[in-house]
Formats: sequence, structure tokens, C-alpha cells
Amino acid sequence: MADSEFIPADAETNELSRRSDPARNLAVVVYILQGLSFFLGGITGLVGVIINYVKLDDVRDTWVESHFRWQIRTFWVGLLWTVIGAVTTFLIVGWFILLGISIWLIYRIVKGALALNDGRAPV
Repeated sequence: MADSEFIPADAETNELSRRSDPARNLAVVVYILQGLSFFLGGITGLVGVIINYVKLDDVRDTWVESHFRWQIRTFWVGLLWTVIGAVTTFLIVGWFILLGISIWLIYRIVKGALALNDGRAPV
């Protein structure tokens, strides 16, 4: 067996414990809520950021904290640019802002969820 194929037993145990971590599972739920906000008018994104703020102290100094902060930042920046885009839709530029922020939000949600799945911070 090659060295690259060797996985220490404690690494598998660590991976299983991370996947069953309630804070990680809550971050998964928030990523799902953020994704659903595209289809449900943003209300699920609001619910997600409320969950982030309520549980932020519980995840402080854990590996999941970076995901909560990523999700909070994604929500607020997304909301800001969505409002700017909506206000300027009577100008053609507003539609481009809305398209751009939609692409950016999808990118942030996917990148964060993939990093969470890999057990690392979304950087």
C-alpha cells in the first residue's frame, strides 16, 4: 500500500465526529436556508441569519465559527446590494447589479457549503 493511501484510524474517527457535530449540522441548515431564499423571497435567508446570531456564542472558538461569520457576511452584503439593485432597476444598471449579486450569492453559498463538507474554513 502506498503512503498516499494510508489514512490513520484517528482521522476517520475525527471525520465522523465532525460530521455529527450539532454546530456543523446547524451550519448546513443555514446554507440550505440561504439557497432556498432565491425561491422563497429571501425570508429563509433572514431566518438563517437569525439562527447565526442566536447560536454564534455557542460556536465561538470552534471550527464552525468561521462558517457562521461567512454566512452572516453573505447575508448582509447580499441584502445591501439587492436593495441597491432593486432601487436602481428603473435605470438599466439595477438589473446588472441584481444579476451580479445573484451570481455572487450562489458562489458564496456553494463555496461555504463545500468547505463545510470538507471540514475547513471558507476562505
